[in-house]
Amino acid sequence: MIRRVDDGDLAGCHAVRREVFVVEQRVPEELEMDAYDTEAVHLLATGPDGRPVGTIRFLHGAAADRKYGHTGIDGGTTAALGRLAVGRAARGTGLGAALVRAVEAEARRIGLSGVYLEAQTQAVGFYERLGYTAHGPEFQDAGIPHRAMRRAL
Repeated sequence: MIRRVDDGDLAGCHAVRREVFVVEQRVPEELEMDAYDTEAVHLLATGPDGRPVGTIRFLHGAAADRKYGHTGIDGGTTAALGRLAVGRAARGTGLGAALVRAVEAEARRIGLSGVYLEAQTQAVGFYERLGYTAHGPEFQDAGIPHRAMRRAL
């Protein structure tokens, strides 16, 4: 089950992100848990037992402009997707794609017309299969190579 959570209910989202980014990928926790968490729209996926298994967030409006304005996105019309994390036990189940589609649906619901993201280079093919197009050069974020990607809704 995928549901929208408010910033008072981020423990499950943070648990999955900590498992994937901090423990597995060794991203410093102070970079992973950032100030944008309080402004983002968060989605949490739970397994049959109710435990968190995946998460994703997006920014829009002024928060997206502050974080990603240098990229040329317009946070007033574009969702800035980020922090997609699927726990090891749920990988290969289609949950990652379902979380991306859930962000797209929520973005459409609030009147946005596109999605911008910065994908780890190893995940570019995943996003391309979902209709995203890479643009610009590869860059480093938290010591991990990334590419900017976009998709119109």
